[in-house]
Amino acid sequence: MLNWIALSCGFCLALLAGRIELSGRTSFFFLSWNLALAVIPLCFAVAAQAVSRTRWKLWALPMLGPWLLFFPNAPYILTDLMHLKHRAPVPLWYDLVMLLAFALTGLFVGYLSLHLAEDVLKRTLNRTFAVLGVVAAVFLSAFGIYLGRVLRWNSWDVVYAPRSLALDIARPVLHPFRHEQVWLMTALLGVLLISGYYLVKGIGAQAPAERA
Repeated sequence: MLNWIALSCGFCLALLAGRIELSGRTSFFFLSWNLALAVIPLCFAVAAQAVSRTRWKLWALPMLGPWLLFFPNAPYILTDLMHLKHRAPVPLWYDLVMLLAFALTGLFVGYLSLHLAEDVLKRTLNRTFAVLGVVAAVFLSAFGIYLGRVLRWNSWDVVYAPRSLALDIARPVLHPFRHEQVWLMTALLGVLLISGYYLVKGIGAQAPAERA
């Protein structure tokens, strides 16, 4: 699976390099940065799963903290599709393929890290906590996408601007009826992401059964 992710990332970067060559501009270079951020939670999830398979498996739980902090960066790339518009001399279809490649790669990298985090919760706690953890992580991630796309916060602002970030989080929490669009965006993104996750899991579970 990691090999396929590496190939997919390479394809994304090749498309980006081709666009830069065609246009002579680096206006979409931010996609490479967003893709790199999407891979960070996967690194934490891989490490946490490795620890969960040892006698010190409970130490894997704190490792899910930084995973959750960076996890929204993976599905966040879906929102980069809003940058799609015709920019001559690059054909519109080329930008569509490129943006979809980055978005889908980021999404599936996120789903893989979520699957690994779910496995960690199953090993250290139980299946019920794992399911609840997945749902909570997805909807917190959806809220994180709002914080990133609309309010332009980054994961590391937890360290660099904690007070301002906390205030922006508290406003819609304390006054939900003044921020209906925040919660609507969070709910719709959350449902989209959780539906996609269990759809992918279902397809993955069906494949071994068909081979058997």
